[in-house]
Amino acid sequence: MKSLLILLSFSLILLSSSSFSGQIPGMVNYTEEDGLNSSYTYRLRQDQNGFIWIGSDNGLFRFDGKEFKQYGKSEGLKNIDIISCEPLPNGEVFILPFLNDFAYLKNGRVINLNINDYLKNQFSSSIPKITRDVNKLYLYSNHNPQNIFVYENGKVKKTPIAIDYKNRDLGTLQFDFRTKNLYLGDFEKGEILIHNLIHGKERKIKIDKGEVICEKDDFFVFQNNGKINIYQRADAFHIKKIYSYDTKENVFYGVIDKNNKLWLNLQNGGVLYFNQSLLENKKNLAPPVKILSNHVINHVLVDEDDNVWFNSRNSGVFFITKALFTNHINLSVKSNSEYIKAIAKDDQNIILGYNNSYGAIIYKNGKMQDITLDKDNKDENKSIYINHTISIFGLSTKIVIYDLSKSRSTKLNYTLKNIVPYTRDSVLFCTAGNLMVYDLKSKKTTSILAERIYTALPYTKENLFIGNFSDLYKFNIRTKRKTLFLKGYYFTDIKQLKPNVYLGATNLNGIIIFNDKGILKKIEKRNGLINEQIKKITVENTNTFWASTNSGISRIELTKNNILINNFTQTDGLPSNAVADCVIRNDTIFIGTSKGLGIFSIKKLLAQEKFIHKKVIINSVTIRNNEHSNLNENLTGYTDNPITFNLSFLDYSSQGKISYKYKIEGLDESWRVSSSPTIIFNSLPPGKYVFRVYGLGYNGKQSYISSDLAFEIKPKFWQAWWFKLLIAGIIVIVLSAIINSYLQKKRNKKLEKFYHEKKIAELELQAIKAQINPHFIYNCLNSIKYLLFKEDYEETENYLDTFSQLIRKTLYYSEQTFMPIRDEAEYLFLYMDMEKLRQNELFDYEIHISEQVNRSWIIPSLLIQPFVENAIKHGISGLKNRKGFIKISFDHTDSTLCITIEDNGDGIRTKNESFAGNNSFGLKLSQKRIETFKQLFETNIILEIINLSEKYGKHGTQIKLYITPYENENTNLHH
Repeated sequence: MKSLLILLSFSLILLSSSSFSGQIPGMVNYTEEDGLNSSYTYRLRQDQNGFIWIGSDNGLFRFDGKEFKQYGKSEGLKNIDIISCEPLPNGEVFILPFLNDFAYLKNGRVINLNINDYLKNQFSSSIPKITRDVNKLYLYSNHNPQNIFVYENGKVKKTPIAIDYKNRDLGTLQFDFRTKNLYLGDFEKGEILIHNLIHGKERKIKIDKGEVICEKDDFFVFQNNGKINIYQRADAFHIKKIYSYDTKENVFYGVIDKNNKLWLNLQNGGVLYFNQSLLENKKNLAPPVKILSNHVINHVLVDEDDNVWFNSRNSGVFFITKALFTNHINLSVKSNSEYIKAIAKDDQNIILGYNNSYGAIIYKNGKMQDITLDKDNKDENKSIYINHTISIFGLSTKIVIYDLSKSRSTKLNYTLKNIVPYTRDSVLFCTAGNLMVYDLKSKKTTSILAERIYTALPYTKENLFIGNFSDLYKFNIRTKRKTLFLKGYYFTDIKQLKPNVYLGATNLNGIIIFNDKGILKKIEKRNGLINEQIKKITVENTNTFWASTNSGISRIELTKNNILINNFTQTDGLPSNAVADCVIRNDTIFIGTSKGLGIFSIKKLLAQEKFIHKKVIINSVTIRNNEHSNLNENLTGYTDNPITFNLSFLDYSSQGKISYKYKIEGLDESWRVSSSPTIIFNSLPPGKYVFRVYGLGYNGKQSYISSDLAFEIKPKFWQAWWFKLLIAGIIVIVLSAIINSYLQKKRNKKLEKFYHEKKIAELELQAIKAQINPHFIYNCLNSIKYLLFKEDYEETENYLDTFSQLIRKTLYYSEQTFMPIRDEAEYLFLYMDMEKLRQNELFDYEIHISEQVNRSWIIPSLLIQPFVENAIKHGISGLKNRKGFIKISFDHTDSTLCITIEDNGDGIRTKNESFAGNNSFGLKLSQKRIETFKQLFETNIILEIINLSEKYGKHGTQIKLYITPYENENTNLHH
């Protein structure tokens, strides 16, 4: 067996530049399939918002980490061969095409400069060099510049350069706008000419011969025959060499990045990276690392987050995250990008099993030994084991026991599933046909169970947990008894966490924590696990363990009341998310992935940010087919206009795996999540709203703050308040008219009915009056007849005289509805006198009108007389031992007129007997008149009859009439 020994130091300084000749594991390559419709890319820029701009032979591209937006001929560019661009703080992007047709972008619109003819003659042989001062750009030629052109806000001004270039060919290094010094180089002579544009003063500085590679701020980089010389400007007129480095490579371009680190682009492919700031002022420049040697790199950009971008000549754009790049550059074990399928360790060494018949040993001292297991086969490693000098590689069709001290191997022909440590000097082989014990000293195998076993774990000296494709069993080695323990779980790995607590990695059900009695806890995605298909489990301590999956690796810590899970992926620097297994040594974790080994400090991994320190950028809002890129203007639309938000979340580390959490405040308080950068709302109701959105990066990390945008949806005229008010008014008027018409009809019917009933009541009243008059006259005539019968002619004459007056008044007032109190009193005097004559002085009477009573008040006519008549006829006419007395009084109390008719007769015979029960025709008519008055005139008349003997212990009856009188004497008495 042939083995290859490669000695590598943990120190990066001892590495040669060839150590990283390949593509870095985990690097992303954006090509036409991703939307970059150009293979030949030139230079990269990043604007103040974080967008990446890419110059190409097919226009200018803007990249937001998920989508490429192309600006080409259809967007207005006259020349689509774009070398570079210069994003400005005011939002403009100045576009530099090849040779001519300059343009700039503003609010997403291409604007071609109208001074192109004026400029292109100055830059007919090459694109200009550019120096930027905030929103100003200084453009000047690469050779023998005649003018400096100042661009600002779409306009260009020219400043002439007063230099005589006769018989000289000077290359331009830089224009310093602060000092107004122009730096030119005569590279054949090894001179730098410093020319001041204000006062024309010149100064020459001697340098080593060579051509300029790049410059930035105070640094200038030259090369001559593979030798790199780096100069730094000490002040406006002094430049000194600070570093030299012999590349032995043909460099055609260079970049000094934002961290002042040097990158050199190689003519024959690849780029050299010097992991040292030029400001460090060290004695020597550290050896570089060579990256992407199979691709010609035109430009390198280190973005604001220290992610690295590479523009290639024909292979699109390469991208690597800061975490992955840093981990790879500082990796103690180099040249390791193989697909790792298994990893294990002992006290000193770490062993790797690859996706073919190869393995590797990483010694404690940093040395690494590659091991060829079977040069004629490509079997993958299933499981591996190491114990000092003995390493065991479990391939899919064989087991290779490799003696490290002798570099000699032994093969066992078994289809291996897993290798499990058993005792100090033995291991368990889980194979397709047997569970076997392998003794490391005797090198013998013993079958203990003739079944297909996938995993096993000793939990006592004689007992094992063993798992097949679907269940977990307890197995006693001595008795050979197998007992079903957990049904329905395919365990891929079993580890002991602490005494009588075990961890089971399942193929579909996450992690099962159990003891010898049963399941204690399940850990699944809902608990925060990155994936429920677990490959391996590695125990860190009695409360903490790691789970390896195809989606990354999870660290699970069991606290007293909770489960704390941290997930790590390529975003955190893993070479790949496909993690086979890991091992831990002190604070360092070694993670085997499909793209090589990742080595990390656990403490640094756990220090990851909980939030992404970026905001979502709202690129534009489209309303009514009008795209608004200037979001400072008032954004308004109508309810029938769809409103579209175009978003970007510039978290490049998520490598496009981003989404958006958003809501419309004022419409709905619930949050929604979308993976699309285009959010569309249709038919929003009128109102003022705020669109609020968070970015969600890979692993669900959220942007630290939301991006908010206020907008207004205006109603159509039929939705406007005034229109609604008008319609409401019309509806109210129409409804009012309908209701009023209905009510009027109902009122008319009711009025008609009322008039009808009133007419009937009037007729009834007239009928009652017609009945009262004959009744009264009949009683009077009876009285006259009685006097004539007695032949009392004098009394008859007096009676007839009084009767005649009374009849006239009766006839008069019987035609009236109301009469004044004074007339009622006068009428009652006449009647009482007549009855007194007729009754032969049988009684005395008194009529009293209180001072509170206005004698002009009117009351219903002839209402009192029937009650007086009843008092005479039924009250006092039968008295024999005392003289009768009748008192009539008019009092006013609480706006009510109280008329009292009181006699001292025998009173009502029983307590509940009313006058209606007495055969009093006049009283019956009076009661009927009261009801008719109430109905006709809404006059409140209350009749109260009191038996004085029951209430006050004296003889007689009291009648009380409560009436609300009319105050106006002129009230119509002829209703």
